[in-house]
Order: sequence, then C-alpha cells, then structure tokens
Amino acid sequence: MFAQNATLPTLWVVGDSTANNTGRKGWGDPFADYFDPAKVNIVNRARAGRSARTFTNEGLWDKVAADLKPGDYVIIQFGHNDGGAPDKAPFRGDLPGLGEETVDVQMPDGHTDTVHTFGWYLRKFIGDAKAKKAHPILLSPTVRNIWKDGHIERELGQFGKWSLAVAESEKVPFADFSNINADHFEKLGEKKVSEYFPVDHTHTSPEGADVNARLVVAALKGIKSATVAWVSAKGEAISAAVSLANLHLPSPADPKLPTLLLIGDSTVRNGHGDGSGGQWGWGDPLFDFFDAATINVVNRAVGGLSSRTFYTGIYWEKALAMVKPGDYVVMQFGHNDNGALDGPQGYRTSLKGTGSETSEIVNKDGTKETVHTYGWYLRQYIAEARAKGAVPIVCSLVPRKIWKDGRISRDSETFAKWAADIAREEHTPFLDLNEIIARQYDQLGAEKVESMFADPHTHTSRAGAELNAAAVVSGLKSLHPNLLAEYFSPKAGSVKPYVD
Repeated sequence: MFAQNATLPTLWVVGDSTANNTGRKGWGDPFADYFDPAKVNIVNRARAGRSARTFTNEGLWDKVAADLKPGDYVIIQFGHNDGGAPDKAPFRGDLPGLGEETVDVQMPDGHTDTVHTFGWYLRKFIGDAKAKKAHPILLSPTVRNIWKDGHIERELGQFGKWSLAVAESEKVPFADFSNINADHFEKLGEKKVSEYFPVDHTHTSPEGADVNARLVVAALKGIKSATVAWVSAKGEAISAAVSLANLHLPSPADPKLPTLLLIGDSTVRNGHGDGSGGQWGWGDPLFDFFDAATINVVNRAVGGLSSRTFYTGIYWEKALAMVKPGDYVVMQFGHNDNGALDGPQGYRTSLKGTGSETSEIVNKDGTKETVHTYGWYLRQYIAEARAKGAVPIVCSLVPRKIWKDGRISRDSETFAKWAADIAREEHTPFLDLNEIIARQYDQLGAEKVESMFADPHTHTSRAGAELNAAAVVSGLKSLHPNLLAEYFSPKAGSVKPYVD
C-alpha cells in the first residue's frame, strides 16, 4: 500500500535497482522531490534485481496495473537485468529482440515458464496501461560507470534501441535517457562521475541517484511530457534535455558522397521535419533541389536553439563528427538569439554584435557559462568546419511576416547585418536570405504571403518552406564560384541566380 491523494493523478516508476535499490538509492527515490505533492502522487514501484520478465512473472506489474486509474502516467525503464540466458540462474533473462517468439524454460521449482522477448514484455506493460486509460512512457536504461578513451559506455546492449522501437510501434513517448545520462556524465568527467558509483559500476550513491533523478525530469521536459506540468519549484529549475534519438536527426545516406549539412533553428527544421502543426522549415524541401546520387543533404537544424545553444549543447558536436573533407556546412541562426540574458529566454540568448565581449552567468541548473556574441559563435562554426576540410556557408536569418509601410521588415541592422559582417571578415560564402526572401514577399504582396505561414509571423507552411528553399538555391547559384553546381537536381534548373 502507499499514501496518495485519490483525487490526484499518479506518476508511477517501474523498473529495476537503478530506479529503486534497497540500501542504496535509485533515481526513483529522489525523483519525488521534483514534483508538487499538491498536483501529483509519485509512486516508485521499481524493484531491485528484476527484469521485464521477472517483474511480470512475480506479479509486480499486475499490482501496478490494478492500481492504475485514468489519467495516470507510468515511466517504464528496464534492461540491466534482461540479458543473459533465460534458462540459467538467476532465470531472469528475456529472449532478445522484439518479436513474438517464445521458449519454455523448466524452472528450479519444477514449473514451466514461457519466456517472451524483451519487446513483448514492454508491449504488455503498454497495453495494460492503455487499457486502464493511463499513459506509459518508455526510458532507455541508466548508463554504467564504464569508460574508454574518455567516453562513458552509452549502450547497454540493444535494450535502449529496442525500447525506442517499441515506443515508435506502439506510439507512446520515449525518452532516450541513456544518451542524456552519458552526455551529462561526460561533461562532468570520469573522476567526478566515479564518486557517484561507490560500490560497483551500476548502482549510484544517493548523490548520483539525485543527479539521475534530475536528468529524468530534464528528459521528460525534453519530450514535452504532460507530466512536467506537475513539477515543484525544485523541478522548475531544471532545463530540458533532448537526445539525438528523440529528435530523429538524420545521417548521410551514403557516407562516401559529399554532404551538404544544414544547421540552424526551426525555420530550417521544425519538429522532426515532418510538418508538425503545419509548420515546415526550408531545409526539408531543399532536398528536392539536389541529386541524391551525387550528394547527401542532411538537415541537423533543431527548433528552439540559438547560435549559442546549438554550439554549447550536443548538437554541433554530433553534427561536426559527421563532417569530412569536401563537405559543405550551411548555417542560419538568429531567430532565437535575441532578448536579455536575465529574461525568460535568457538561457539561449547570445550577446549582441560580433565582438569579443563576454558575460559570465549561472544557469538555472547551477552550471556556470561564459556567453559570447552572436558573431563569436558563427566564427566557431566556420573555423571548426574548415578544420574538418569542409566549406562553411553563412546565411542571414529568413524574414518574419512583419509588414512595415507595405514592405517586409528586414533585420538589416542586427542579425542579418552581423551574419554578413562575419562572412565578409572570415571570407566565407554568404547567402542573404533575409533580403532575398523579403524581396519575394514584397512582390507577392500581403494576401499571397499569408498562405506561406503556419503561425502569425515566424514559421512557414509547406508552400512557404518550398519558396524559401528555392531562395536558398537562388543564393547558392549566385556565388562565385558556383560551389554546388554539379550537385543540383533537374528541379533546380528552373531557379535563377539571385541578382542584388
């Protein structure tokens, strides 16, 4: 039994000792501190030593399912105890994979256990939860304190990938906790992280459990889970964390070919690049203007990021790791760089201008950061792309749908100007998308431009994204030399070079 307010929803935790460990804390114990008890009950039903199979066979899941009520949420995280032969002690291993195959195992007490795949057990949990009108959330496993060449082990076999596959097939939320966990630990370093694992490489100290609890909250924020509406003031201070798996960011289809890599914000790639909410970035329709047999087009832009947060997060590091000699890196930032450092969006604001000035800040999670100018971040992208043998191409930000005196308002004194200044100083190809697209909007007029947007003034519809993609091609064709001429598809033939 557990104490709860029956009038409130309950957020359940289901898993193994990494979430609830007798004698040593798992993350599910301090997790409750990050939620408001006046809004939600937090119940940790994880059990040490259990796999998805034994959590089912011992009736532990049935007890959770019996207590579920409509509107509850269930966080499910398994993997650490699911490996091993299913017919050998401690008789907790599942069959690997996601299928429907089974094997009958003779147990020590003489009864026969029909063992299913790891994916089957996850689907059972999900199906039972949905039947009670509760909402399941899958998490990949916590990472272990195992390091090699300065990097921590990220994958516990295939369990994270299988959890993602089940989440996608069953259409339930998935938080890639393994990579979020690993990203954070690598920033802290092996020495500090080892303090969180005083006994072995799997089980955390109370301090380590609290770190993981905070990261679970960050992961829930990253996938925009409805559960974050219930966080306490302590939970409010935690910033969202997102992994590449949750963003569904692509990789080159053919690594042997050169790659046109796009980095930026939601005006380049909105959501998963699938037109969510009717909003499209120009990076997705740009694919059609290039010949996939001669070049990869990889859109690694991420909505909500600025030149600062794309650089300081995992996004640029992971994108840069793909870059090789002969590639091209097209960058467009600015929409999320504005504002005051102490304002509501200060966590992503860059300093104005292109100079070397800095500001020292303390983020909401307590980490210290040196914030630079917008131009400084662009210089880093340019220098680091060149160091990998790639050609950087700077774009000014696409214009918003804001009319002034019958014309689209330009950013001619701020971000568009600063992008142009950096491109000139660094002798980098430059596409003035702010002006190229604004001129097209001026010619079309307010009535026609209205259909080009899916929100009041920033995010384009598919039609608007296609127009903007053509503008990118027009700008590329105007470069001297025409760097990408040999890679254009027949569709690009109808686009004329931009003439200033």
